[in-house]
Amino acid sequence: MVNAAEPVQGSVVSTPPKVFGWVEKALLLPGALPLNVKMDTGALTSSLDARDLERFRKDGRDWVRFVVEVQDDHDQQHSMSYEREVQRDVTLRGAGGTDHRPAVLMQICIGDQVYEEQFTLRDRGDMKYPVLIGRRTIEHLGLIDVKQQYTVEPTCPK
Repeated sequence: MVNAAEPVQGSVVSTPPKVFGWVEKALLLPGALPLNVKMDTGALTSSLDARDLERFRKDGRDWVRFVVEVQDDHDQQHSMSYEREVQRDVTLRGAGGTDHRPAVLMQICIGDQVYEEQFTLRDRGDMKYPVLIGRRTIEHLGLIDVKQQYTVEPTCPK
């Protein structure tokens, strides 16, 4: 019988997965917009605070234009405008009723990695965190330790 915690003679030992806290610092790309992100294992898809959401058609496809506004750790306001093709429309059902949101591909830097993931867009101005990172993204990150926060600084090339 082999103990799973011990490497097998002659086997390749993989590096342990990275461990992140339940809240981390990140950069939204392009533009290196600094933000705090909350890991949300209850959400499948990540969610991004998007203001002034405007749908339009471009080359026969559905697109959306929006602004991301965040406040950094020094109470400085940062804002960036984005245009993205709508990948799909998501219908969410919850205690507050039904909500329809566009989902777009965005790049986000967490730690030393850039992740291109789908984010649903919604005005999250009433929420503490402008970004929720859902399970589809968490599975690429590693493990989440709910006792920790701000374990890494975003160090991706801008």
